[in-house]
Amino acid sequence: MGALPTPFTQQDVELVDRQVAFRGFFTIEKLTLRHRRFNGEWLGPFQRELFRRGEAVGVLLFDPQRQQVVLTEQFRVGALRDQRSPWLLELVAGMVEEGEDYADVAQRETLEEAGSEFYQLIPICDYWVSPGGCDEKVMLYCGLVDSSNMGGVHGLDEEHEDIRLVTLTLDQAWQALDDGSMNNAATIIAMQWLRLNQERLLSELTR
Repeated sequence: MGALPTPFTQQDVELVDRQVAFRGFFTIEKLTLRHRRFNGEWLGPFQRELFRRGEAVGVLLFDPQRQQVVLTEQFRVGALRDQRSPWLLELVAGMVEEGEDYADVAQRETLEEAGSEFYQLIPICDYWVSPGGCDEKVMLYCGLVDSSNMGGVHGLDEEHEDIRLVTLTLDQAWQALDDGSMNNAATIIAMQWLRLNQERLLSELTR
């Protein structure tokens, strides 16, 4: 089996020009850049539009004692054409604000969107959402909770949030994952991680 290739670095990219093409709820930049080719030569300069989204944190709320997950359900404008519903089953999630670390965001969003707190936070992974044209990067966690009193509708009125909590047994969660009812990347990644690690987690956490 071959070794992974040596990656290029930021030193192999030259940003020639940056302009703001649009600034509203989000920002779109028009970049002129060049980068090194695999053959050692340089490609460009060329232009790309970059959707500036920033960093986000997602938290899969998991109750190991009851073997349940707690998800959010809310309207998503990007899913308007979803044949099932524009209301998606998702993780608790939020954007990283200036001065916050990932754990701060996980704690804040769990309180705002689920009206609760986790008692342990387990890192899952981080990943680029759509790096062909967007700079959003997501850090995923599993937050261990007591789900016995969790439920209801949450969210901040000033952010036009209307978020309903949905509690599923693991069997229900696997069914929703398999039939496509969970159809957004962060939730799928976190649930697949839980599926792969549930036996180890339950063994360690329920001793």
